[in-house]
Amino acid sequence: MNQFGLDPVIHAPKRLAAMALLASAMDADFAFVRDHLQISDSDLSKQMTELAKAGYVEIRKHGRGPGASTTYRITKAGRRAYLAHREALQAILAMDEVSS
Repeated sequence: MNQFGLDPVIHAPKRLAAMALLASAMDADFAFVRDHLQISDSDLSKQMTELAKAGYVEIRKHGRGPGASTTYRITKAGRRAYLAHREALQAILAMDEVSS
């Protein structure tokens, strides 16, 4: 966490968007997340690996070869971290209302 309560793992725009997407779904497959975020396969893999290393996302791989699939699911720790990050963002944005 930084001084404002923002989580540096989640704060990266692509990871924040991925967390928002996963927070509203039971799970999501690779193609759906990639297409929703409009990023390349390799970029999605990189971003989701960072979230998984932090314990925020579970990555499930099914099968091998052309029929293989990957799905993502937010973990309980990931949901807590995402909600805390959202609250921190809202508090920062509220500072503008106070100064207006």
